[in-house]
Formats: sequence, C-alpha cells, structure tokens
Amino acid sequence: MTRLLHIDSSSRGALSTTQTLTAHFAHQWQQAHSDGTIVYRNLADSNLQFVTAELIGSFYTPADQLTAAQKQLLAQSDQLAEEFIAADEYLLGVPMYNFSVPAVFKAYIDLVARVGKTFSYEGGRPRGLLTNKKMTIVTASGGDYSAGPAKSMDFVEPYLRAIMNFMGITDCVGI
Repeated sequence: MTRLLHIDSSSRGALSTTQTLTAHFAHQWQQAHSDGTIVYRNLADSNLQFVTAELIGSFYTPADQLTAAQKQLLAQSDQLAEEFIAADEYLLGVPMYNFSVPAVFKAYIDLVARVGKTFSYEGGRPRGLLTNKKMTIVTASGGDYSAGPAKSMDFVEPYLRAIMNFMGITDCVGI
C-alpha cells in the first residue's frame, strides 16, 4: 500500500492558494491509488517546537543515555520523523513568505532532518537515507519569480530541492 504524506504550511487556511492546489492533487492521487493512504498534516495548526540548544543536545545523545526530560523533548520530532520516513510519496504545499518558506515549514524541516534517521554521515560526507521516494512541491507567491531579476529572490523551491536531496529524495516535481 502506497502512503502519501500531504503537508500544508500556509497560515491562510481556506484562502490559501497552495492548500487549494494540494487538496486537488491529493484527490487526484487518491483516485489513482485506490488502495493508497493519505496522511494529512497542516503545519499551521500543529504548534511545532523550534530548535533549542536542549533539543540539539537531545538529537545527539545516544538513545540509551537520554533522560526523561530529553525523551519528552524529542517526542514531537520523533513522531514527525517517523511519519516522514514511513511515507512513499510527499505532497508539499509551501507558499512564499518574504522570498522563502514559512517559519512553520522551516521548523518542521528542523524536526525531521535528523542524523541517523533521514540522513547519515559516512566518511565525513552526508548521505540521504530516504531513497526511492517521490515528492510533489506546490508553491505560490504574490508575484512571478520564475524568470528575470525576481528569480534570484525565490528561495522556496531551491531550498526545498536542496534539503530534500540532502535527505535522499531526488525525484522532485515542482508545480
């Protein structure tokens, strides 16, 4: 059974262009994958934690040495990372806010990009652990950033491709 992780990150709710487009894509995907499962996460409603020194320390503490407080601190990141790893395909709705991704989306990436879970270092070089997965990226902005001088101000799609490639997801389509 194929699992699609559908993530929206717009704060605009029903007024969101990316949310409208991802809902349409998810509907089409479900029709094409009748036995597939869609896991939906709206980051604007998820109350994600931001990375702190304590959280980073917990990321790098061996599992058998974690304190109860560290385990509690890691709970949200562990849940999100497991959900991310379990997906076969991804659908990301990411609007452009001030030329980049929404802060809540960046917080999400900071919680799922985990050494030993989504990437590793071998011989001092990073290696993505999420291979053979597909990603569809839906972006929207208040202007045209596809060409000309404005193209250099689009940090959304280049960032998404870079971080996903870093984690091993190389089959990315942008809409």
